[in-house]
Amino acid sequence: MVDETNDTERVNRRKVREGIVVSNAMNATAVVAVRERVRHARYAKTVQRTKKLYAHDEANDANVGDRVRVEETRPMSKTKRWRIVEILERAR
Repeated sequence: MVDETNDTERVNRRKVREGIVVSNAMNATAVVAVRERVRHARYAKTVQRTKKLYAHDEANDANVGDRVRVEETRPMSKTKRWRIVEILERAR
């Protein structure tokens, strides 16, 4: 029996989300609010849910109001499990 899976390709990719920076008061950390549109189970109406993610920002260059892309990463602290990949749009 031959194993045909490619060892160089990872099966489980990291989760990627887009959100707005709501706080950058901490050192090397930004709080990103991610909006999710979910269908209500009973009423079938679309509802928006907001989740706050703590993201690692090594350069401290994300400001409040910026749209950023965050990626899942290893645990960096008690609450920090994401890192900022890129800043998509600067706050005006």
